[in-house]
Amino acid sequence: MFLLQDSNQLFTGALILMLLIAVLEGVMTLIGVGLSDFLDNLLPDFDLNTDVPDTGLSGGLTKLLGWLRFGEIPALILLVAFLVTFGVAGLLFQMFAEAFFGSLLPSGLIAIPVFFVTLPLVRVLGNIMRKFAVGDETEAIGRDTFVGRMATITLGEATTGSPAEARFSDEFGTTHYVMVEPYDEGEKYSQGQQVVLVEEYGASFRVIASAS
Repeated sequence: MFLLQDSNQLFTGALILMLLIAVLEGVMTLIGVGLSDFLDNLLPDFDLNTDVPDTGLSGGLTKLLGWLRFGEIPALILLVAFLVTFGVAGLLFQMFAEAFFGSLLPSGLIAIPVFFVTLPLVRVLGNIMRKFAVGDETEAIGRDTFVGRMATITLGEATTGSPAEARFSDEFGTTHYVMVEPYDEGEKYSQGQQVVLVEEYGASFRVIASAS
């Protein structure tokens, strides 16, 4: 069977993993626990970048994640989008390879080009799903109004040069996800802490601790 051939296992596995995540999300929703919240609690010390200045590899990773809309929509949605796109793109590559060369290519050979094809597609899917996930198409406030709002750290630990994910709801009930890092050097904010957005900084926001 085409999907189960050795050269396709990497891409088929990505689709199977996506289906398992969907099933798990459905089951956990029924019992009143969202998978996104569960993952937040499971990975309290997750950091997006290494603890280095916002240049080079760290800065590039931050820009890439911002470009992919990470922090604007839940990480779980981006993960599902990546798995679906990577799996489908890889299988399509293999279909064309079989049609033109008469055999499948080793998955390790095409995984890298498939990965780079996947990234812009994930951005497109992220933009589409963001409208349904956080009500972007009906939100009444823009990113330029986020400064001064209070948010809660939901994923990771925010340190200088290493943003964490934070979430807040506006007065219209729309949920927003942003990447945040401390305004003051040496400060750090952990999961569950409330912070105030004080300055937009590239793809993220600088924050201070909430007085409350």
